[in-house]
Amino acid sequence: MALGAGRGRVLLQVLREGMKTAAIGTLVGSAGAYYVVRAMRSLVYAVDTVAPTAFVAVALTLLGAALLACVVPARRAASVEPMEALRQE
Repeated sequence: MALGAGRGRVLLQVLREGMKTAAIGTLVGSAGAYYVVRAMRSLVYAVDTVAPTAFVAVALTLLGAALLACVVPARRAASVEPMEALRQE
């Protein structure tokens, strides 16, 4: 903000970085869970096939929680006065 970025731009940048990390983690975790379910199906009796609705529901829930966790620090970063931040550094 001290270099001319607006509050909206700072908010968007913080949210984008946080959600990018959350999306990568969700994709890697979903892939890992898929392969674990496939392995368990051959080892454990009565483990059903992969339920895509469950995977989607869990992924959306985790992404929603990540978005909520990113909003608070993003709003805090966007509300800092540039001169106060520069004085503290």
